Amino acid sequence: MQVQVNSNHIPGSVDLQEWVGSTVVERLERYDELLTRVEIHVSDENAEKGGAEDKRCQIEFRPKGHQSMSVTHKAESLLLAVEGAADKARHALDHLTGKLDTHPVSPGRIDDPLLDEPPQEVKDAMLEEDFLSKQERLNGE
Repeated sequence: MQVQVNSNHIPGSVDLQEWVGSTVVERLERYDELLTRVEIHVSDENAEKGGAEDKRCQIEFRPKGHQSMSVTHKAESLLLAVEGAADKARHALDHLTGKLDTHPVSPGRIDDPLLDEPPQEVKDAMLEEDFLSKQERLNGE
């Protein structure tokens, strides 16, 4: 998987690129074989000014055989923005591959009178029915 980190209004040091890249790759590790490219964009939307949720992380990723996907997360710190976007990317890949937690769905009530009877009685009734149908066929010939 090819990983590229871009920054806007945030000093793009080697340490920043390694930290952001490793954080995202760690969260998406399960999909290492599926992903061909991951591009991460981190930015400070207010540049030098402060503000709530002004740190932004956008992750664009390309699963093999699928269209590129993109997720974005804004937060008050770069750490929260990167982790939030990485979690959203993992969730999108979980959804794409069908690995979301599944909850059993109740099939509802089956209204079959034989299911209310004890198992041996059901077996006996089936054998008796089979025996009687064979007798009818033999007598009918």
